[in-house]
Amino acid sequence: MRLEPLRRRHIRACVEIERLLFPGDSPWSASAFHAELDAGGYYLVALDEQDVLVGYAGLALMGTPGDWEGGLHTIAVHPDHQGKGIGTALLRSLLARADELCAPVVLEVRTDNDTAITLYERHGFERVGIRRRYYQPSGADAFTMVRPARRTQEVAG
Repeated sequence: MRLEPLRRRHIRACVEIERLLFPGDSPWSASAFHAELDAGGYYLVALDEQDVLVGYAGLALMGTPGDWEGGLHTIAVHPDHQGKGIGTALLRSLLARADELCAPVVLEVRTDNDTAITLYERHGFERVGIRRRYYQPSGADAFTMVRPARRTQEVAG
């Protein structure tokens, strides 16, 4: 498995994974992915040995140099490839980018997604709030989680 930047040619496969994973919660459309790329977000894909897209993740970066903030917008792994460390690899790569900028990272995660919550907590995220009926149309609640800014030297040391 290897990670590389999300390109427009990958979007169709991302949309297919969205439909598999999030059918009750307005999966992202192709236009949503295009808009994120146009906005300059840091998006990665995970490709298997046959160059098949098996996962993706995205970090929106907001602010100005010296005052960045990251928003983890999405992370997804095809159901056939879950449990193989792909989500962890994607998350670590996004966090490494945030660390380069000394940016805190904020995310929302379904309150019933124990696997994702555990992954985020293992990587320094803490629950700071709850957003009732955040996911639509299902009405599922989300935890807001934050990982404080880290300098690259803190991560290495």
